[in-house]
Amino acid sequence: MGEYSLFTGCLIPFRLPHLERAARLALNALGIAVRDLEDASCCGDPIVLRSINEDTWLAVAARNICLAEEKGLNLLVLCNGCYESLKTANIMLKENERLRSSVNEVLSGLGLEFNGKIEVLNFLEVLDRELGLNGVRRMVKYPLRGLHVAVHYGCHMLRPSEYLKFDDVYSPSVFDMYVEALGLKSVPYLNRMLCCGAGLSIVDREASLKLVKEKLSAVKAAGAEALVVLCPFCYQQYDLGQKSIKQPNGERFNIPVFYYPELLCLSLGYSPDELGLKYHSTKVAPVLEKLAP
Repeated sequence: MGEYSLFTGCLIPFRLPHLERAARLALNALGIAVRDLEDASCCGDPIVLRSINEDTWLAVAARNICLAEEKGLNLLVLCNGCYESLKTANIMLKENERLRSSVNEVLSGLGLEFNGKIEVLNFLEVLDRELGLNGVRRMVKYPLRGLHVAVHYGCHMLRPSEYLKFDDVYSPSVFDMYVEALGLKSVPYLNRMLCCGAGLSIVDREASLKLVKEKLSAVKAAGAEALVVLCPFCYQQYDLGQKSIKQPNGERFNIPVFYYPELLCLSLGYSPDELGLKYHSTKVAPVLEKLAP
């Protein structure tokens, strides 16, 4: 198994530490070693900072990449937004000598230099590289059978596709396959590629929640009992956001939202208490009862 520098981003350690715990437990159980990326900062933010000043965004992202380069380790990123930011910057700088020279001029003041020697990978890419789909299936001790879930890819796992090249941007399937490798059933639903609206919430919370309602309505109509994500912003938007909206009949949605490593850990034998599932805003107990042997 390989070893990776671990980039947790800002949101996970500051607001959702139970998601970080699940990722670390899963990686350890699978034999994938990680080292914390010391002195890491925000990824640069693929939406706000990049929209305001792309040169600053690129320099901030490059600084984080340089820290991983110094360790000689590829970068494993736990957040889709950070993944997009860092992977896009990494490839842009590798391919564009002018940008690379400009950024290195800034980095030289910090004693750093971007050399383009590492890759930026998300959680699923690392699983695919180290174990593959069949390898994950073989590691599962307690298949999560009997539960129908909706898989939410999110914008930043797939786009910009010319840089990320993770999956088919219009009809992705990789995440679904790794979800089903745990014994779950991924169900098709309308508006599968709809944005969670987290970025929009910065300027228009009401419009942002309309996207949450539209997505969860489609998930419920498809008969899914839970939603699975790989992005902490999407997780928070759906887990917490649904508390602020109601279905047309006036009832709450109460659709549990899981970060993929949490489900992976459950299939590996970790208990809900070990994973801190009690910290979900939308309670997961009804779903966990269906998984009980």
